[in-house]
Amino acid sequence: MGEKNKAARSTRKLAMQRKAQRRHSHFYERCAHWSLSRNGEPEPIHWHRERWVLAATALLITGLSGFIIPAWAGAMHPAPLSRAHELLPLALPKASPVSQAPTIEDWHVVQVQPGQTLSDIFQGQGLSMTDLQLVMDNAGNTKALHNIRPGQEFDFLLGRDGSLKGIRFDKDDSSRLTMHFDGAKAEVVAQSRAMDRREHVAHGVIDSSLFAAGAHAGMSNAMVLKLAELFKYDIDFVQDLREGDSFTVVYDDLYRDGAYYNEGDIVAAEFVNQGKRYTAYRFKKDDGSYGWFSEDGRPIQKSFLRIPVDFTRISSTFSAARFHPILGLMRAHKGVDYAAPTGTPIHAAGDGTIKYRGWMNGYGNFVVIQHSGAISTAYGHMSRFASERIGQHVSQGQVIGFVGMTGLATGPHLHYEFRVNNVQRDPQSITLPKPEPLPGVQLARFKAQVVQPQLARLKALDANIKLAKISSTTRNDD
Repeated sequence: MGEKNKAARSTRKLAMQRKAQRRHSHFYERCAHWSLSRNGEPEPIHWHRERWVLAATALLITGLSGFIIPAWAGAMHPAPLSRAHELLPLALPKASPVSQAPTIEDWHVVQVQPGQTLSDIFQGQGLSMTDLQLVMDNAGNTKALHNIRPGQEFDFLLGRDGSLKGIRFDKDDSSRLTMHFDGAKAEVVAQSRAMDRREHVAHGVIDSSLFAAGAHAGMSNAMVLKLAELFKYDIDFVQDLREGDSFTVVYDDLYRDGAYYNEGDIVAAEFVNQGKRYTAYRFKKDDGSYGWFSEDGRPIQKSFLRIPVDFTRISSTFSAARFHPILGLMRAHKGVDYAAPTGTPIHAAGDGTIKYRGWMNGYGNFVVIQHSGAISTAYGHMSRFASERIGQHVSQGQVIGFVGMTGLATGPHLHYEFRVNNVQRDPQSITLPKPEPLPGVQLARFKAQVVQPQLARLKALDANIKLAKISSTTRNDD
């Protein structure tokens, strides 16, 4: 059976070969000389055109396979996964020492209130008198610590345990003192502060009050008070002021580190009261101190204050005969009564010595001051005395007592007498002695350097004001 199958397959194979030879007889005719038979001797290869074509085709297929197969194989491989982290060694520069950030100091600012002392302020910060003494010892002879004033500021630096680590304050207008403490050891630094003065010019006309006119002219209340203080020896701003009175003032303001600090001083001023003209000019004397002088070089400050108390009204004038409100009798009133609230300070009218201090019938608490020559002044009805004693010297303006109503008085007031050779004179009408003018050399310098330039300035301002008034009147008429 197996033999039959083999014979059948051989017969089919031969039949297929014959059929192929018949179908492709033309190819076999052309390639009949090609033989792969292993029997017999191989014929030498002759490189005809057909062989060259086959060789070139084979080389081309081989070359293309070298390019196509690697690229196809690479495309079939999955992309390699990237690493999540990779540590690389880096050369770092040497670390420099860490600089300490500047410490921000927490200063606590305390402003002096009326009636406070320096010890009160230290105790309010939880500090002891030992701390205060430590500051005083390291500050030297500083007036800012011995004479504190309301509004003055002290800055404190305290440790976490409440100990004093530092303090700073204004030594004067142009310098600031800062102290740092390490136990009892102190580091003190004084820092200068830039100060400059800026001048202003103001002109006012009285229509209701001095303060209203000053405010309308752009002046602060403090500067208006300084103006009144200058001319208080010649003008009674309660009794003498009239509507239409006028003033012209050159003054300066003080600036520190470029910011407004406080009001300065009056440089030059002119006040016209009831048609009478008064002047005041600031001048630096040979001893370095400043003073205010009239055009003729005499000090504005007179030998005596015309009124020694800030009062609300004159309750009784000097009179040869008046009806006494308590005694019910007609009798002379040899002084001037100035009504004022109880406790108002009473000032010495001039330099002198306390001659009497005590109780006097009718006068109550009474003080007599003996001035140079034959002049004396007397002060009655005080509620209490100041600290001065008999025989003690007092300066003009110094407080010698306080307004009250002791003795024969129906209300709080000051009874003031001006005596010449122990005879009472009317303090409102008496001609007070004029102070001596500046010495010759200073007087010449005062007139050349102060009066002439400032007077020219005031006159130019007055001319501009008058011109402005004329222009305003002309426009109104049109």
